[in-house]
Amino acid sequence: MGAHGRNWAKRVLPDITEAEVVAYVDADPYALDAVRQELNPRPGMVFESLREAIAATQPEAVLNTTALQGHVPVTRAALDAALHVLVEKPFAPTIGAAQELVDVAARAGLVLMVSQNYRYFPAPRAIARIVREETLGKLHQVSIDFRRYSPIGPNGRGRHHMEEQPLLQDMSIHHFDLLRLIVNGEPERIYCEAWNPRWTAFSGPSATIASIAFPGVVVGYRGSWISAGPITPWAGQWSLEFEHGEVFWTNRDADMANDRVVVRPRGARPHSAPMRPMARTGPWGTISEFVECVRTGREPETSGRHNLGTIAFVAAAIESAAVHEPVSIYRTGEALAI
Repeated sequence: MGAHGRNWAKRVLPDITEAEVVAYVDADPYALDAVRQELNPRPGMVFESLREAIAATQPEAVLNTTALQGHVPVTRAALDAALHVLVEKPFAPTIGAAQELVDVAARAGLVLMVSQNYRYFPAPRAIARIVREETLGKLHQVSIDFRRYSPIGPNGRGRHHMEEQPLLQDMSIHHFDLLRLIVNGEPERIYCEAWNPRWTAFSGPSATIASIAFPGVVVGYRGSWISAGPITPWAGQWSLEFEHGEVFWTNRDADMANDRVVVRPRGARPHSAPMRPMARTGPWGTISEFVECVRTGREPETSGRHNLGTIAFVAAAIESAAVHEPVSIYRTGEALAI
């Protein structure tokens, strides 16, 4: 129940009438004090122990909004208690730990879903249709830029300033997951350089440049938490080159609801791509998908099993940056320097 968890509790969950919140859990008493002040929960809803909360409230599912180090132990405890789990990304720090959680959920017949909320907007789905239907011919090149400036705030360094991989594991994971959706395939190899200038507030690499190879498609990726250039949307600024034209994706502010997808066919006038409306987007769309899958038994689009590809993608990027060599990405999640 840190700031991120309380944001879920205040902004998102009240709109999801299909789900009832029965408990808030955090081992930190200061976080629970903030819960009581900001959320005004009913008596008997606040717990310092997941075990106590489960025994007292008999929930069906757990929403795991802990920091990364809490993802595996909290998710495993919930699965062992026969509860479905929706967990923030990355749902595990390594492919081995991720696979173990997937196996536990599969044996128990439980839904394990990762909150890859950037998928749940009309723009990436519209672009994925263009790629899949080949309305501009074959896709062959993608360029992505992500630029932000994240200085020390009035309360000091934020959580992501102190992370070992504040960009690749905490932010680029969104863009890599979107690539898997849009390209409709799995990456084969990556060459990544990641670094951190001495003057930044970050402990780990805050800027990166990567070249990523999918079957028939090459991706150029540039990301930065320390850019002095114009900021981009959170999902990044995308250019996709096809046989018969280009697709450009951006928006006018930080709200992905205001995305613009411009199609520029060769020799024809640019036009906006049609985007099908979605009843719920972002985290609202994520938890709606989760509730529906718990009810029906359908596997979520971003199930733990499916998201193993994204975990392997990020792991290979980190490995490549460490060894300064291209790294192959295997469906098993094994990453080996070439």
